[in-house]
Amino acid sequence: MADTTPDHPSRPPRQFRSSRGRRIGDAIISVFIRAGLVPGSYLLTTRGRKSGRPRTNPVTVVEHDGKRWLVAPYGVVSWVHNVRADGRVSLRRRFRSRAYTVREATAREAGPVLKRYVAVATPTRPYFTATKDSPVADFVAEAGHHPVFELIPAS
Repeated sequence: MADTTPDHPSRPPRQFRSSRGRRIGDAIISVFIRAGLVPGSYLLTTRGRKSGRPRTNPVTVVEHDGKRWLVAPYGVVSWVHNVRADGRVSLRRRFRSRAYTVREATAREAGPVLKRYVAVATPTRPYFTATKDSPVADFVAEAGHHPVFELIPAS
């Protein structure tokens, strides 16, 4: 539930829409991520569930309770479908790439991770109903709209 006090009026979250402007913005931010200039951000590569080809998107990785987590701030978008289908991803930054298997978090696990994510990934806040000051319970309630995956280093 969103905090509906006068300081935090209830508002519907913004809906993600792919556009030419977003693709251009992603391409630009990807250059900065490749150079290692965006802290906490990586290039996520998944295997296309239909094409089998590599698909790359910029993402922010959250650390919580000694684990690394991948958050889908825009909801169930293509890369989420690809991750669910394959169960493997790679993260790249600068000249380093690392492979991971993933495990989708339960809503209870996802709540604190989403709260942490909203605190560090400010551009995506409009896509959440809960605010950075909301209790964890509000993020647990919202977890169904923002999949969270634990990153487990592949052996």
